[in-house]
Amino acid sequence: MRDPLDFSGRTVIVTGGGKGVGRGISECFLAAGANVVICGRSRPETLPQAGGREAVFTPCDVRAYEEVEACVEFTQARFGRLDVLVNNAGGAPYADAATASPRFSEAIIRLNLIAPLNFSQVANRVMQQQDEGGSIINIASVSTLRPSPGTAAYGAAKAGLVNLGTSLAVEWAPRVRVNAVVAGLVETEQSELHYGDAQGIAEVAATIPLGRMARPDDIGNACLFLASPLAAYVSGTSFAVHGGGEKPAFLQAANAAHQGS
Repeated sequence: MRDPLDFSGRTVIVTGGGKGVGRGISECFLAAGANVVICGRSRPETLPQAGGREAVFTPCDVRAYEEVEACVEFTQARFGRLDVLVNNAGGAPYADAATASPRFSEAIIRLNLIAPLNFSQVANRVMQQQDEGGSIINIASVSTLRPSPGTAAYGAAKAGLVNLGTSLAVEWAPRVRVNAVVAGLVETEQSELHYGDAQGIAEVAATIPLGRMARPDDIGNACLFLASPLAAYVSGTSFAVHGGGEKPAFLQAANAAHQGS
C-alpha cells in the first residue's frame, strides 16, 4: 500500500516559495518526493532543498495574469502535470487605514486576493483534465479571524481568500479540492522586522498557548496533509495552524489585577 504522504511523481507549485513560510512549504513537499516549482519576481540566492532534491525556479509576478499562465505552462512542459497549487505569495506593510491611499489598498487586495484567484483559475484548467484532478491550498492568516489594525486591507483580503475557497470548492468539485490554511504567527528569517529582537520574539511567543510561534514546516506539514489522500474528503474548509490562537486579553488583565490585590 502506497504511503499517503509519498508525493513521488507529483508536481507542486508554491508561489513565493523561495523564502519564509513558502520556503518551508517547498521543503516539506521536496522531502515527500514531489517535483516542486517555485515562482517569484526574483530568483532566491539559494533554492529550497530537501531529501536530496531541489526546487525549480521560474520567474513570475503573480499579479500579472500572462506571467501566471507562463508559470503553469512551464510546469506542464517540465513535469507533464500539476497536482498541487499552494497560493502562498502575499503580505502587506504597516499602514494606517485612515490615511492609506486607494492605490495602496487596491495593491494589497490585488496581491492577496485577486492574484490567488487568477492563479487558481489557470491551475484548475490543467487539473480538471487530469484523471486524479488536483488540490489547491490558499495560505490565509489569523487576520481573517480577528481585527487586523495596521493591516486592514490585508486582513480583509485574507478573509476574502477563505470565502473564495469555499465557493471554488463547490464550483470545481469533484475533481479539484480547494482549502485554506489559516496560519498563525510564524517565526522566519524576517521575524525581527516584525517582532523586534530575540526578547521581543520570545515575549510574542509567550502569548500563544503552545508557547512558541509556528515554524515554516508547521505550515508545510499542514499543506502536505491537505494535498494528500488523507484529506480526500476535505474541501472548502479552513485549517487553523495557530498553536491554540491567542490568550484572551481579558484573562491576562484579570490575572494581573488578582495578583496585584
